[in-house]
Amino acid sequence: MLPVNRLGSMLVLGTLALSAQSQKTPTYLAPFVTSPIAVVERMLELANLKPGEVLYDLGSGDGRVLITAAQKYQAKAVGVELSERLVKLSQERIKQEGLDGKCSVIHGNMLDVDFSQADVVTVYLMRDSNDILRPKLEASLKPGARVVSHDFEIRGWKPVFVDKSDATKRAHAIYVYEAPKKK
Repeated sequence: MLPVNRLGSMLVLGTLALSAQSQKTPTYLAPFVTSPIAVVERMLELANLKPGEVLYDLGSGDGRVLITAAQKYQAKAVGVELSERLVKLSQERIKQEGLDGKCSVIHGNMLDVDFSQADVVTVYLMRDSNDILRPKLEASLKPGARVVSHDFEIRGWKPVFVDKSDATKRAHAIYVYEAPKKK
């Protein structure tokens, strides 16, 4: 059971996202909630991320997925983040880790960014937000690209793998999807 304040925030955000969808100008699709490092590492492992591949983290927050992908997998990592404060925080962390050439953060709306070069996309968005993002993913991703979602499924897609674990003091689910060939 989610704490009341988080549940209330999620309900408000879901309403904002659905309202924004009807106006075709969604801006805020999820609150900033970090994925524990153990979950980040498991997400990247399940994504089968390889050196040189391009990873996009949509709603990249503090940059932990980007930094882990670049350090542990030698991937090129691109974050997309709406919050200016979090973009600056990520950029500072990337610079501190010496990953300037391997990681970057786009300050903007994930629905406006071209991620057609992505080999892997990671998300930690709510189901309703995934519903809004899904058409963009379907239109943009190349065949075989992997999408990894923390805790929330992408409705209408069949995962190739679902991992459920107690990586922290609560249960986490990781959904792994693969983009189909274009028709």
